[in-house]
Amino acid sequence: MNGVTLAAAGEADLPELAALLDALFAIEQDFHPDPEKQRRGLCALLASPTAHIAIARDDEARVIGMATAQLVISTAEGAASAWIEDVVVRDGWRGRGVGRALLDTVLAWARSQGAVRAQLLADLDNAPALAFYDHVGWQPTRLGAWRKQIGAS
Repeated sequence: MNGVTLAAAGEADLPELAALLDALFAIEQDFHPDPEKQRRGLCALLASPTAHIAIARDDEARVIGMATAQLVISTAEGAASAWIEDVVVRDGWRGRGVGRALLDTVLAWARSQGAVRAQLLADLDNAPALAFYDHVGWQPTRLGAWRKQIGAS
């Protein structure tokens, strides 16, 4: 990963993070890009003591990738668990270890917060993402994700 640095995101990174989410949500069937919603969500993550946004920068300080983690309590584990989301790397940087490094970074953060398990959701039509998660040691589960809108967003 020559020329790449990893760091925690800050408010100054919001425009580049929103652009990454725009690219991610454009390929996922369950989500749709909405810059204002993404900005609100990113601000909430940055302000939360139980969340972390890891970013990768190129040698020109541009954000080229991100991954987020949030803690929840798992009754199955009797301890904290981390939800990993928003794993995205810009075209041209994929296949160069950036995604793996971002995942390692958010997993290290989660472990430091007491998490004993991590889980993530991936679009079942995104074959490259599914192959990537398999390649870096994640295992599919028999659980299906369900959702229900319960308020205005």
